[in-house]
Amino acid sequence: MEDQWANCGHQRSADRPDPGAAEAAMDMKKRITLELRNRSPAEIAELVVDNSRSADGEVEGLTEAFTELEFLSMVNVGLSSLAKLPSLPKLHKLELSDNNLSGSLDTLSEKCPNLTYLNLSGNKIKELSNVEALQNLKSLQSLDLFNCDITSLEDYRESVFELLPQVTYLDGFDQEDNEAPDSEADDEDEDAEDGAAPHGDYDDEDEEDEDGSEGAGLSFQPNRVDQDDDDDDDNNDDDDDDDEFAEEEEEEQAGVQGEKRKRDGDDEGEDDQDEDD
Repeated sequence: MEDQWANCGHQRSADRPDPGAAEAAMDMKKRITLELRNRSPAEIAELVVDNSRSADGEVEGLTEAFTELEFLSMVNVGLSSLAKLPSLPKLHKLELSDNNLSGSLDTLSEKCPNLTYLNLSGNKIKELSNVEALQNLKSLQSLDLFNCDITSLEDYRESVFELLPQVTYLDGFDQEDNEAPDSEADDEDEDAEDGAAPHGDYDDEDEEDEDGSEGAGLSFQPNRVDQDDDDDDDNNDDDDDDDEFAEEEEEEQAGVQGEKRKRDGDDEGEDDQDEDD
């Protein structure tokens, strides 16, 4: 099962987008300014500064003006401290993987009290005491410590779940080894709750249309049978007319032949009379 968790974490790291790969040398402050794209910080709900360069391992360029920020990703930026992280009360998801963090996690409960998802994979977290400060994150549901030294501790998972009872998923799995739901699927569910029509509705409408079409096709079948019966009756009437016409023609021919035989008989009688004379 440990291999399964490891593979899962490795897959997530491999699948993670790398929007800042082409700007690896850009410092974090400049990168944040670039990501604003002439918008005010209060208009930003998601911010990704992956692979930028932090100054002396500290957060820079991020201020409390980002009042609406809900998702923040600072992957592989060289962070060793979170002391300068500003207050972000609406932040729910925080990506901090592949940095040099080993402590100062107590800052998170103070500056980001509403976190539900925290990814600390690939950091220098070695002991349970390093994550003990996360107890104050009462809304935390998912924690990722994959590829940290702490994962090699005996009874690592049991210990973390006991230390952080509010956490449901650790490294992508719950205590019963059920995998965490996909975040994209959660987003789709939220869209459906916001009023977007579920995909199934369209399928139901199509099925109703198909059923209606089939019903209509069946309703016309009796008419087709009636029409076939009418055609048979017409054919029978035509056959009767043909029979009557044939009989009349035979009668006419018989009459003509009778008339001819009569004329022939009269002619023979006249010839016999002439001979007698």
